[in-house]
Amino acid sequence: MQIPEMEYLPLLYLACINLTGFFLMGLDKWKAKHKKWRISEKALFGTAVAGGSIGTWAGMYVFRHKTRHWYFVVGMPLILVLQAAGAVWLLTFER
Repeated sequence: MQIPEMEYLPLLYLACINLTGFFLMGLDKWKAKHKKWRISEKALFGTAVAGGSIGTWAGMYVFRHKTRHWYFVVGMPLILVLQAAGAVWLLTFER
C-alpha cells in the first residue's frame, strides 16, 4: 500500500470528519429513542465547524434528527456555505 501524497490529506480528513458527523447524528437519534445519555448539541455543531457540515447535515435528514430545531435547519447549511466560501477563497487567492 502506498502512502498518500500530502495533497490528499485534506480530502482524507474531510471524508473522515464528514463520516463522523453523519455517524454522530445517527447515534444521537438512536440514543434519543432508547432514552440513553445524549450527544451534546455543542459536539454536533463542533463536528460541523471542524469540516463535517455535509455529513452532519446529511445525517439530519437521513435519520430525521434535529430537523425541527431552527438553529440546526439554518445553522448547518450556513456553516457549509461559509466553509465553501472559505475554500473558494483559499483556492483562488492563495495560489
